[in-house]
Amino acid sequence: MAPSFDITSHTVCVMDASGQLGFSLVQRLLQRGYTVHASIQQYGENPFNGISADSDKLKIFRSDPFDYHSIIDALRGCSGLFYSFEPPLDQPNYDEYMADVEVRAAHNVLEACAQTETIDKVVFTSSATAVVWREDRKTIEPDLDEIHWSDVNFCRKFKLWHGMSKTLAEKTAFALAMDRGVNMVSINAGLLMTHDLSIKHPYLRGAAEMYEDGVFVTVDLGFLVDTHICVYEDVSSYGRYLCFNHIINTQDDAVQLAHKLTPTASSSLPQSDDYGKSYIEQKISNKKLNKLMVDFEA
Repeated sequence: MAPSFDITSHTVCVMDASGQLGFSLVQRLLQRGYTVHASIQQYGENPFNGISADSDKLKIFRSDPFDYHSIIDALRGCSGLFYSFEPPLDQPNYDEYMADVEVRAAHNVLEACAQTETIDKVVFTSSATAVVWREDRKTIEPDLDEIHWSDVNFCRKFKLWHGMSKTLAEKTAFALAMDRGVNMVSINAGLLMTHDLSIKHPYLRGAAEMYEDGVFVTVDLGFLVDTHICVYEDVSSYGRYLCFNHIINTQDDAVQLAHKLTPTASSSLPQSDDYGKSYIEQKISNKKLNKLMVDFEA
C-alpha cells in the first residue's frame, strides 16, 4: 500500500527502543525516510552507539515509563508512537506483580500521548496471550480472533502472568485512548522468534495447552516490524490485529521449537495427549491483518 502521507515529513517515536523489536523498528523506519526519536531505558546500554545515522534523523532519548515528563520529552514533535513494553532492568521477570508495572507504564504513555497535540496515531504492541487464555477457548467457533480477550481471572488462577499483564495493559491503554480521543491500534503478536529465545520466556507458560488448542502462534521479527509500519501508515487500520506468520501445530514443529529453545527441552515442551498427532487444527485467525497487508510494500 502506498502511504497516504509524505514519510519524510513524519517524525515518530519508538518506545522502548532498547528491545529487539524497538531496535529493529528504528532501523527500518530510518531506512524508509522517517525521523525517529528512539526512547531507551534510562539506565540501560545505548544499543545505537554503533549505528551510523544522520543526527537530524535519529535522536536518542532516555525515558522512564514511570516518569511522565521524560515520556513527554521523547514525544515532543512526533506524529506517531510505536510503543512496546520492556520489563524494567530491576524487575526483569514476569510474576503476579508485573501486571501493575505494565499497566502503570501503559497509562502513563497514553496519557502523555493525549497531552501531545502532534500525535496522530499510537501503535501499541500487545500479545496473542491477551487473546487466547479463556475458559471457553475450546468451544469458540469458528476461531479465536481479535474480538476475543483473555480472561484475567483465568490467567490469575493458572498463574499465566504474561497473559494477565498484556490483557490488563492493553485494556487500560484502549480505555484511556478512547476517553482521551487518541487514535490507537494494537498488535497482538505471537511468540517472537529471536536468536536468544529461551525456555524461560514468559509467553511459553501454558505452551502445551496452546499447542493442544491449535493457538500456539509465532512471528518472525521482520514480519512483526513490517506489520507495525503497515498498521501505522494505513489510515484504515483500526482496533486490534493478531500478528503471526507461523503456527506450531505439528509434532515436527513442536520438536524443532523445543530444540531451538534448548537441546534438553524436548521433554518439557509440549507434552499432551495430542502430541502424537501429525496435525492439530488451527483455531486462531489473522485474516484481518492479512487483508490489511495485501498491498503493503516493505
